[in-house]
Amino acid sequence: MKISLNWLRNFINIPEVSNEEIIEKLTSVGLEVEAVEDYSKMYNNIVVGFVKEKQKHPNADKLSVTVVSDGKEEFKVVCGAPNCQQGKKVVFAKVGAFIPAFGETLKKAKIRGEESFGMLCSEKELMLSDSHDGIMILNDDAPVGTEISKYFGLDDCVIEIGITPNRPDALSHIGVARDLAAIYGKSINLPDDKVIEADIDVNTVAKVVVKNSIDCPRYAARVVKNVKVKESPEWLKKRLKAVGLRPINNIVDITNYLLYETGQPLHAFDLNMLKDNTIIVKSAETDTKFVTLDSKERVVPKDSLFICDAEKPVALAGIMGGENSEISEKTTNVLIECAYFNPTRIRKTAKKLQISTDSSYRFERGCDPNNVIYVVNRTAKLIQELAGGEICKGIIDVYPEKIPNKVIDFRLGRVKQILGFIVEKGKIESIFKGLGFKILNSDVNSLKVEVPTFRPDIEREIDLIEEVARIYGYDNIPVVEKISIPMKSTVDESEYNDKLRGILTSLGCYEIISNSLQKKELAVITGNPVKVLNPISSDLEVLRTSLLQGCLNTIVNNLNVGEKSLKLFEIGHVFKQINENINAFSDFTEKEHLMVALTGTSINDVWYDKNRQYDYFDLKGIVEELFSKLGFNDISFAKPEHHYQYMKNQFEIVVNNKIVGYLGIVSANILKKFDINQAVYYAEIELDILKSLKVNIRKFKELQKYPKVIKDLAFIVDKNITYAELEEFIYKNSKNILKFVKPFDIFESDEFGKNNRSIAIRLEFYDENMTLTEEVVEKEFVSIIEKVRNKFNAQLRGEVK
Repeated sequence: MKISLNWLRNFINIPEVSNEEIIEKLTSVGLEVEAVEDYSKMYNNIVVGFVKEKQKHPNADKLSVTVVSDGKEEFKVVCGAPNCQQGKKVVFAKVGAFIPAFGETLKKAKIRGEESFGMLCSEKELMLSDSHDGIMILNDDAPVGTEISKYFGLDDCVIEIGITPNRPDALSHIGVARDLAAIYGKSINLPDDKVIEADIDVNTVAKVVVKNSIDCPRYAARVVKNVKVKESPEWLKKRLKAVGLRPINNIVDITNYLLYETGQPLHAFDLNMLKDNTIIVKSAETDTKFVTLDSKERVVPKDSLFICDAEKPVALAGIMGGENSEISEKTTNVLIECAYFNPTRIRKTAKKLQISTDSSYRFERGCDPNNVIYVVNRTAKLIQELAGGEICKGIIDVYPEKIPNKVIDFRLGRVKQILGFIVEKGKIESIFKGLGFKILNSDVNSLKVEVPTFRPDIEREIDLIEEVARIYGYDNIPVVEKISIPMKSTVDESEYNDKLRGILTSLGCYEIISNSLQKKELAVITGNPVKVLNPISSDLEVLRTSLLQGCLNTIVNNLNVGEKSLKLFEIGHVFKQINENINAFSDFTEKEHLMVALTGTSINDVWYDKNRQYDYFDLKGIVEELFSKLGFNDISFAKPEHHYQYMKNQFEIVVNNKIVGYLGIVSANILKKFDINQAVYYAEIELDILKSLKVNIRKFKELQKYPKVIKDLAFIVDKNITYAELEEFIYKNSKNILKFVKPFDIFESDEFGKNNRSIAIRLEFYDENMTLTEEVVEKEFVSIIEKVRNKFNAQLRGEVK
C-alpha cells in the first residue's frame, strides 16, 4: 500500500514532525514501512533561475554563454537550447545537483573552452515528461531561487507499507492517519462531505434492487447529471501518480482518489447506458461470459455476484466494471456505486478468475459498511467541483439489516495484569479516541468502548489492550523489576555425549561399550581399584580404573576374527579408591571419561597409494579435530609431570590451560598381557573437566584482504627438545605479524650429530590492515632465528657442514 506523506498530512496537523519520524513511528506500531521514495531529495540544488545575460559562444555556433541568477549569486552557464532567451525564468541545476535522466551528479565543466557552472534543464532531463525540444521556460511570476521540488509540487515522500491481513482499515490514507492521530494525541481532519443538491429526486432517475442481500448487505447510489468528462486537474493527477495510478479522466480519477483516501472501493456507471436506469444486484445462475474493463472476455462462474441493469450484467461486483457501462467522453449522467460486499464471496470469485484489483483486495479483507454514505457524498461533491453537473436529491440506500458497532467493556486494571505496568486512564482514552473509537461510559475502574465497523479485527477486551500497547509503544514499556534466582550453568550430559558421538563417528570411529567390572590384576595397571562386595565372579571383582582395559579386550576380540584395523571410542565412568577403607563416597572417585584408540592400517594397499599404518599423528589429529568441533581453540600438548608406566611417548592434553587427559602409545609389556602384537595409539580424556570449560562462540571472519608471506626454515636441535617447546617459544617471542607456525618435517641423520635432529617449520606472516613489505617480514624472520639459536643452542640446517 503506497502512502503519500503530503496527502497524509492533509488529515492530521503535525507540521513539526519530520518524514523520517513518521516512518519510524508507523513501523513501531505495526504498519511496517517497506520502501521509501523521497522525491523532495531528488531535485536538490535545482532551482528557479533567471537568465540575466545571453551571448553567442565564441567557439560554437549553436551554443550560448549565459549568466544565470539564483537570487543570491550569478553563474556562468553554457546552453545549447534554441529557446534560451535573456530575461526568462528557467530551471537551473547547480553544480552538485543530481540529474535524474543522466543518473549522475552535475559537475563543473568546460565546453568548447568556456567554463559552465551548471545547466538549464528540459522536462526530459528532470524526467517530468519526454519533451526535450528545449529548456523549460517558467512563468514570469516564478520566484527566483525557489526549489523546483516546491515550485512543481514534487516535494513529496511516498512510502510503501506492508499491511497485515487483520488491518483492512490501514488500506487508506485516512486509516493510516488514525494511527498517527493516536500516537501524537491529535484528531483527524476529515474532508467535508456536504453536497448542494438539485430539486431532482434520485428515485425518479434511478432504481436499485438487491436480490442477494447476503453477499451484498448494503448498496448505496447517488446520481450526478449533466457532468463534463475531461482531463483531471494537475493536483489530482499528481496525487494519483504518487501512489502509482495512471490518470484517466476526472470521473474515474475521483473514484480512484477516494479509494486511496478512504479505503472504500466505488464505481461510476454511465447512467445512460444502464437499461431502464436500473441496478440489480444478483448472483449468476450459470457460468456467464462477461467483458470487463480491461477488454478481456471472462467466463464468470455460477453464484458469482453481478451488478446488472434491467437486461445484462454491467459489473463484476467488488472486482471490476464492464466495458458496456464505462465512463467515456460522451458520458453526461453518472451513477455512483458505493457498497459493502461479503468478503468471502469476493475472495472466492477473484480467486477463481485469478483477478486481483485494488477493489477486490480491499473487499476481500473487509471494508466499512457504515462509511458508505460519507464516501458516496464526498464522491458526488468532488464530481460536481471538477466536472460540473447537478447532484440529485437523496441517496438510494439499500441496507436491510444494519451492521452495528461492537461495544466492549474495558477494565483498566486488566491492562496492568496483561502488560505488567500501569497506563494512565487519560492516555488510554486519548489512544482510543485517536483510533476513532468512542467512549460510551467511563468510571474509575472501567470504560465502555464502542469500536467502529472499520476495525473488524477488534472483537474482545484483549484486542483493545493490544491496541494500547501498540500505540503506547513497545519501546516505551518500562523495565519491570523481577525476582532473580541465580542458577548454576549446567551442561546437558545426554546432549553433550551425543555430540561427542556424532563428531567421533563422523571422523570414522566406532563406539564400543565395555564392562565396568574387571579382574583386579588388570584394573591395578591404571590405578587403585574399588572392590565389589559380592562379585559375580573372580573376573569381575573390581570396578574399572580406566577405559584402557576394556578397549584392549575389544581389540583382542577383533584381532581373533581377523579384523586388524580399528578406530574405537568409548564414553564411560571410571572409579578409583582414595582411602584404604571405603566408608563413604569421599573415599573413592567416580569420573566420566572418553577414550579414543587406533591400531592397524590406516590405508590398505591400493593401486593409487601404498599401505600405511596408523601412527601417533593420526590420533593427535582426531583429538584436535574433536576439540575444534566442540568449540575449543586453545589446544596444546605438553610433556607430563607424571609418566604412566602403561604408556610411552605420553603427552598431556591441555585445553584452555587445563589438563584434560593424555595420549600416547600403549606400552609393549601391557600389550603382551593382552596378546596384542601391533601398536595401539591411545587417548583418554576426563569429560568432567572438559564439560566445565568455556567454549568459544564461532564468529564470522572476513577473508584475509592482504597477502600472506610464508617463510620456511629448519633447525638442528637436541633430540630432547620437542617441537611444542619450539612453537611456544616462537609465538611468545615474535611480533603480532606472525600468525601461524606449523611443522612440516622432522628428520634424523648422522650428519646432524648423534643426539640431534632437524625440525622444519613453516611461518606465516600477515597484517589485517596492510600489505607487509619484504623488509618488515625479513627483519622479524631473522629476529626469530636469532632468538631460537640463543635459547635452544640451535643451528639452521643449511649452516651445518
